[in-house]
Amino acid sequence: MSMNLMEYMNGGIERIVRKALKSSLKNPRESAFLLRYMIAQKDAVKKRNQLESQGTHIPSFLIASITTQCNMFCKGCYARANQSCSTYPQQEKLTCDQWKRIFQEANQLGISFILLAGGEPLLSRCIIETAAEFPDVIFPIFTNGTIMDESYIDLFDKNRNLVPVFSMEGGLIETDKRRGEGVYTSLVGKMKQMNTRGIFYGTSITVTMENLDVVTSKEFIDTLYKEGCGVVFYIEYVPAEPSTENLVLTEGGRKILEERQDILRKQYEDIIYLSFPGDEKYMGGCLAAGRGFFHINTAGRAEPCPFSPYSDMNLKDCSLLEALQSPLFQKLNTQGLMNEEHEGGCVLFGKQDEIRKLLGYNDTNIK
Repeated sequence: MSMNLMEYMNGGIERIVRKALKSSLKNPRESAFLLRYMIAQKDAVKKRNQLESQGTHIPSFLIASITTQCNMFCKGCYARANQSCSTYPQQEKLTCDQWKRIFQEANQLGISFILLAGGEPLLSRCIIETAAEFPDVIFPIFTNGTIMDESYIDLFDKNRNLVPVFSMEGGLIETDKRRGEGVYTSLVGKMKQMNTRGIFYGTSITVTMENLDVVTSKEFIDTLYKEGCGVVFYIEYVPAEPSTENLVLTEGGRKILEERQDILRKQYEDIIYLSFPGDEKYMGGCLAAGRGFFHINTAGRAEPCPFSPYSDMNLKDCSLLEALQSPLFQKLNTQGLMNEEHEGGCVLFGKQDEIRKLLGYNDTNIK
């Protein structure tokens, strides 16, 4: 793996943490946590670099879908579209103890961030509480926010490595159109509670050609800024549902998103802006399949990313290090698929037939 990529990602993490620290100087508890985390992060970088020198590349973050269950039916949801999300609990899933082992191994390997997703991750409180036991790892928790109660807010206040990230689509009109009436108002109420308690939190925005102007506007970001939002994730829409290709960002749309983020960074310096896939062009292609991250689904399968639900390894049967050496990941990283031109927010989403061929696809190959 290119050291340029390693340096780029390690430097990116350091910049994010330093900016978060600068923004939290008026918040002693958050500042104290971030100072401790910066020390732990230096140790994590050493671990990753040492393993890299031995020929083993360790990504800086993971995505973990800890539940398939969700209490909402958002339009265009990729998780429901690929049947990795349901209204009811999944029978075949990792236990809290199995997730604890994965988090422990990730910490030992020097992985700095584990993004918790779903479904709705707050429906799996046992796993959230398990994540709190690893203060050297930051766990952004991507949540619809609707079931967050006072006990969860207390948990986030006590454990600053747990960072709630509220999913939004823009303002009231855009958010309620996709997520249901009253959701936006509820989210703003949760943000006010976070701000009052001095809890660092973020927002996640699925960017489409329909909401691009709204979610990159000064008016929208000003609302987030006033409510104390610390980080904004811009996620390019992937057309998981048929006949939604018109929502995908065009090349011109991506350029607008990039340019407006540059402007917003100058206008609202206290907010961190992250864009996915965003930085692919600076890092030699897609970061999935272990280059920068990989995805662990609820049943333990190691997948290139959430939009590419294919696997030849299961964390029930192997270690995290073994999963990173997945033959599928190695093929994806050596056969050029990761840096091909693409439309639709995700290169692997458009390469499903090629991935099936790499697996010698039949249903028995998918563990």
